Amino acid sequence: MKDYVQVPAAELEKPYEFTSTRESTAFLYLRVCCCCSALRPRYKRLVDNIFPEDPKDGLVKADMEKLTFYAVSAPEKLDRIGSYLAERLSRDVVRHRSGYVLIAMEALDQLLMACHSQSIKPFVESFLHMVAKLLESGEPKLQVLGTNSFVKFANIEEDTPSYHRRYDFFVSRFSAMCHSCHSDPEVRTEIRIAGIRGIQGVVRKTVNDELRATIWEPQHMDKIVPSLLFNMQKIEEVDSRIGPPSSPSATDKEENPAVLAENCFRELLGRATFGNMNNAVRPVFAHLDHHKLWDPNEFAVHCFKIIMYSIQAQYSHHVIQEILGHLDACKKDAPRVRAGIIQVLLEAVAIAAKGSIGPTVLEVFNTLLKHLRLSVEFEADDLQGGSVGSANLNTSSKDNDEKIVQNAIIQTIGFFGSNLPDYQRSEIMMFIMGKVPVFGTSTHTLDISQLGDLGTRRIQIMLLRSLLMVTSGYKAKTIVTALPGSFLDPLLSPSLMEDYELRQLVLEVMHNLIDRHDNRAKLRGIRIIPDVADLKIKREKICRQDTSFMKKNGQQLYRHIYLGCKEEDNVQKNYELLYTSLALITIELANEEVVIDLIRLAIALQDSAIINEDNLPMFHRCGIMALVAAYLNFVSQMIAVPAFCQHVSKVIVLHGNLFLLNKMLPKSLEKHEKDLYFLTNKIAESLGGSGYSVERLSVPYVPQVTVIFFVTQLAIKINSDVSNTEEITFEALKKAIDTSGMEEQEKEKRRLVIERFQKAPFEEIAAQCESKANLLHDRLAQILELTIRPPPSPSGTLTITSGHAQYQSVPVYEMKFPDLCVY
Repeated sequence: MKDYVQVPAAELEKPYEFTSTRESTAFLYLRVCCCCSALRPRYKRLVDNIFPEDPKDGLVKADMEKLTFYAVSAPEKLDRIGSYLAERLSRDVVRHRSGYVLIAMEALDQLLMACHSQSIKPFVESFLHMVAKLLESGEPKLQVLGTNSFVKFANIEEDTPSYHRRYDFFVSRFSAMCHSCHSDPEVRTEIRIAGIRGIQGVVRKTVNDELRATIWEPQHMDKIVPSLLFNMQKIEEVDSRIGPPSSPSATDKEENPAVLAENCFRELLGRATFGNMNNAVRPVFAHLDHHKLWDPNEFAVHCFKIIMYSIQAQYSHHVIQEILGHLDACKKDAPRVRAGIIQVLLEAVAIAAKGSIGPTVLEVFNTLLKHLRLSVEFEADDLQGGSVGSANLNTSSKDNDEKIVQNAIIQTIGFFGSNLPDYQRSEIMMFIMGKVPVFGTSTHTLDISQLGDLGTRRIQIMLLRSLLMVTSGYKAKTIVTALPGSFLDPLLSPSLMEDYELRQLVLEVMHNLIDRHDNRAKLRGIRIIPDVADLKIKREKICRQDTSFMKKNGQQLYRHIYLGCKEEDNVQKNYELLYTSLALITIELANEEVVIDLIRLAIALQDSAIINEDNLPMFHRCGIMALVAAYLNFVSQMIAVPAFCQHVSKVIVLHGNLFLLNKMLPKSLEKHEKDLYFLTNKIAESLGGSGYSVERLSVPYVPQVTVIFFVTQLAIKINSDVSNTEEITFEALKKAIDTSGMEEQEKEKRRLVIERFQKAPFEEIAAQCESKANLLHDRLAQILELTIRPPPSPSGTLTITSGHAQYQSVPVYEMKFPDLCVY
């Protein structure tokens, strides 16, 4: 038995006196709690037990295990546990009890990871409500804590999605955190990293389910994408100011907002599908426009490289279409902005060309050619509107900027075209050629009404440069495929011969298409090649299709070369390209008949340089002679006729090779010095001995003027005469025809006739008139005989022989019917 202290009854009946109101209140609270503790729900008691008296002690692990076991055993209580925890957390957040907030979130995370039943969905609602409370607080520490909890939740794969759950608040809040402007740089970086990780969590949580596509709505993408680009851009600016960055470690990558944002951006684009691709790409354009990142465009190029490599290959054409659409929307922006967009398009096309481009091939070229025309038009307007003084400086700077745009367009066209398969490239060649303004034809589809003469010439040069890049590396099996009539006719049009640069581009395009064995590099420059065999020329036997092509279009090629040699504004490069053209035709397309025609052409060029009816300067005459000598030396060795080679070598040696090597120009070219020039009879004699048909060598070459050529030249004349009028009228046509040089020719003929009658002897004049009269009489007699003589008939014709009339029948098979009557 223990001894008990005896207390007097009077003392027990005496009431206790509290020293303060606080002590009395506490006493009453304890008495109430002690009385009601047994009545409180068990989940609340378990939740209360995990919180220690001192928050520094952390979560009570033993009681947390009891709470977890209870939640797993009774999952129907999860929603109540979550609600009660949310209530306590909200109270602690308001009272700034950060320690208890940390304990509550740790408990929530453990419960979330431990419970994977159907009843977790009501608990998730309470969990997200608590995360939202943390994100709404102004303390960076709590915002980071809420983000970390959300990321853990995002990594949990739910058995069935909850379609009523929305993440609008979290998208907005995380996007705002990505733009944090906290005064402390370390805290600012920490908040931005938390925002990026939160966006990454939202993306992972939502994009996996095809039925829940709310994250791809424009109002969400307009917040997510700019937030990621903002962090990528800001860190790049810091790196550019500091210097070249070193290779980051794994820890640096986790702490670098730029790397984290880029990874999130790649992940977002990698999950994009056909229906939501455009919603993810369009905010990129808005961000680049708003922050003026097209000039310079390094960041823009970096962004679109990420886009093109991250999306699925079959969706590449969507991005290209979006870039083209944005280029159209910015057609009136500064030239450097347009150039930046075009360079981005070039990078996108370079990546897309390796995979699927889709149906956007013609759209790309059509848009680029349209902007090429606009750039030339802006350039022409600036030149016409320029004035003296400072305005000239502004005009020149604008012109240079427009040239940057034009070069970017041409580079993009060339790169895109060179990566296309041959069947598509031939279509693009025809498409671009159809855009080239060619006078006298209505085939070109480019609007040049506002360009003027200078702008038209400029657009011709730009389009031919584009065509040159597209044809580079093109190898057609037959020349007919590479140079169809619809392509060759406008390419060799006289309207593309009015400028030396245009002629150079035309010849270079022809070289790309004719040279199918890569021999052009071996033929550069006009030079006397001692041994052509050292060049190791590659060639094949001429096929039937190529022979047919030369029969049909050979004269057109010869005329182009002949007239191109006689242009007054030629420079050295023009003659070099013309020589290369003759050599390539010889290698790729020449049979015996073509070789004879080319030699006739060379002799005709030599004669034109000697006679000089066009009054060309000595440089041009020597350029023609150099071209002729180099080509005849080449062709004589290619056909391997010894006598022909000896004659050519002898003439070259006698010339001294002075002007061929551009050392000096002779003062004159005397025609009577026959040993210094290539002679037709010598060449015919040498070729005839080797079995060549040389009858046509005695016929001097004269360029054949076709109807198309004449109409084109007439159209050029009309265009120059009525360039200031709005339309071509009948009077303009009549004037152009009347003043096309016919009057001067008639005057010259009259002068020669009068001079002949004044100076020639009478006998010569009479003999000439008599021969003309006899020729006219013979022609008339033939015509009358054909028209008056009755046609033969099977029934016979009446003839009188020795005074007797006889009928002579003609068999049908011996009768000669007119061509129109024969079926």
